[in-house]
Order: sequence, then structure tokens, then C-alpha cells
Amino acid sequence: MTPALAMFAFVPGLALGSFLNVVAARVPLRRSVVKPASACMACGTTLAWHDNIPLLSYVLLRGRCRSCDTPIPVKYPLVELVTGVLVAASVLVFGLTWDAAVAAFFCATLVAVSVTDLERRIIPNRIVVPAAAVVLAAQTLLHPSLEWLLSGLAASGFLFVAALAYPAGMGMGDVKLALLLGVMLGRVAPVALMVAMVSALVPAAVLFAKHGQAARKMGIPFGPFLALGGLVGLFVGDAILDAYLDQL
Repeated sequence: MTPALAMFAFVPGLALGSFLNVVAARVPLRRSVVKPASACMACGTTLAWHDNIPLLSYVLLRGRCRSCDTPIPVKYPLVELVTGVLVAASVLVFGLTWDAAVAAFFCATLVAVSVTDLERRIIPNRIVVPAAAVVLAAQTLLHPSLEWLLSGLAASGFLFVAALAYPAGMGMGDVKLALLLGVMLGRVAPVALMVAMVSALVPAAVLFAKHGQAARKMGIPFGPFLALGGLVGLFVGDAILDAYLDQL
């Protein structure tokens, strides 16, 4: 039954992804996510409802605006698809529970901040701070423990020290995103941070190989790597941590 529920959750997940596109585009600019209605970024034409259906409209329009024929950035359907898959995965792993709802909210936040960090090199406080507060409250209510708060403080504190030591490579937005990871993942947060740091070494190595010592001055957005670590921690973090502890 759970796989069927997960497939059913995929559709509202797509709709959530469509909303996240609006959030990622407007929140960094301090614009309302409600008004005005979505419009073409090139010609300004307001999108009709049938041109704003997640994934389907992009396919039917062949990736172009109906009014001006300007190509629609592929990031929009990609965000919708990724969000739909993550919401479905949350239901598949946690069932039709409040834990799944919190997991889906966590995933949606990670998608939104990844987009803003990739595009603008910013992780908006208006997204990540309220999200961390909501997740902390939810986890504490569902599973009463100080684990969530302490883990959030430890994860953010770890990256805060890193930001002080290397401010060119770590920002305060990353510190606040680590807070979100900690309050969501609890004891598994170290797994998420390790995955983030290891995965970030790949583009760093590419830059170093291409530009040499000059690469030290070339920053890369760390938010998406933290998001990747958060997803790994959410879905398989317990298994990874238990396997590691079994080796000790």
C-alpha cells in the first residue's frame, strides 16, 4: 500500500515544486510569493492556468513561452520533478505519517535553498530560519528529546568555526542551513555534514586542476552539497551510521 501512496503523493509534490520555483525566484528579492501571478520572464505575459501545470505544460509547450516563443529554463520542470520525487520518497520511507510530512517539508526547503544558492550565491534567512524553527518544533513534538536542539547547535557550531577559519569558502547561510540539518536529523547530522564535505571536494578538485593556486579564490556554493548530505542523512543516514559504528 505504501508504494501506491508514494505514487499518489508524487502529484502534489509536483505542485509543491512549482511553488518552490516561485519561492526561489521571489524571496531573495523580497517579493510576495502570492502576487502577482506567474508570468513569462521574457515578455511579461501572465501565464494561463493550462500553461502552468507542473511538467505537463513544459512538455506541451515544447519548452517555450506560448506568447513570445522564448525558451523556458529547464530548471523549472527539473525543480518540479525533483520535488515530486522527494515527496514521494518521504511517503515511501516514512509512510502516511507526520514524520513523512516533516520529511517532505525538509526536502522542499533543501530544494528551494539549493536553487537560490546556485543562482544567487545566497541562502535566504527568510527561508531557512523559519524552516529550522518549524522542523525543530515538529521533531520535538513527535519525538520529545533534546537531541534535535543539541544536534542543530552542534552542526551549526561546527560550520560556524569553519566559516571563521575560512570565510571565503563558507558563509553564514551555510551555518544556518547546517542548523536545519541538525534539528531534522539528530544523531545522523554528522553523516550529512561528511557527505556534504566529501562531495564538495569533487568540484573543488576540478577547479584546482584547471586553475591551480588561483582556484583558492574561486568559491563554490556549498548549500547544494549540504542539501545532498541532508537527503542522504534523511533517507539512509541511520543505516550508514550504524554500519560505521559496527566497525568500531
